[in-house]
Amino acid sequence: MLEVLLGLLIAVSIGLTGVGGGTITTSVLILGLEIAPEVAVGTALLFALCAKIPAGLIYWQQQQVHPQTLVRLLAGGVPAVVIGSFLLHALKSYRDVVLVGIGLIVLVAAGINLFVTLIKVPSLFHLAPGWMIAGAEFIGLEVGFSSAGAGALGTLLLLNTTRLSLQAVVGTDLWFGLILSAIGGGIHTVLGQFDLWLFLKLTGGGVIGSLAGAWPAQHVSQRPFRLGLLVWMIGIGSHLVFRSLMR
Repeated sequence: MLEVLLGLLIAVSIGLTGVGGGTITTSVLILGLEIAPEVAVGTALLFALCAKIPAGLIYWQQQQVHPQTLVRLLAGGVPAVVIGSFLLHALKSYRDVVLVGIGLIVLVAAGINLFVTLIKVPSLFHLAPGWMIAGAEFIGLEVGFSSAGAGALGTLLLLNTTRLSLQAVVGTDLWFGLILSAIGGGIHTVLGQFDLWLFLKLTGGGVIGSLAGAWPAQHVSQRPFRLGLLVWMIGIGSHLVFRSLMR
């Protein structure tokens, strides 16, 4: 029952804030339920995949996904997410190292998201389009290793390497994260780093939570909820790092 409630609360927070599910889910499973990091990552990736599919279909139907840009992102991200997934598998015996890595990724993703939200500018600097594949490689690596980063960093990458509209940036990045989640989650499942029963309970709560979060998001300001959640995520990432270093 606790897992169902967690799935509901995570999905509500995603609906209210737009912050990706992998970052939140992995941290909560590790710290709240004491799930092994590699299992938490694999389960979080497939939970995030299910959470992103409905929105992804809407963006695709509304032609707010740029196929050529998506292909370029995947050219860098797909090989990297495979490497990241196997890297986590190789390091799973070094639990503290893995927890520090996941904690740092959560900190970076939440910190960048918080910075961009506070300053409220769509583009901080302009990069040559060639940087897109390199940036996608970094994102894919951390998604495979920690399930985090595709939303915050992917959006920032596209804003600074393309001239796409904000809607197309969101839609293209959503599909980028969706495909990475499917590939990374599939690899973790094959490697035995996945809890089916936990996933089903999280998803059961997530279906209800996504509906519950989507409705108020249309009527209230997203910004206060987003800022609060990002500050909390920075605290969670810091806790993961310090708890591992203090062992």
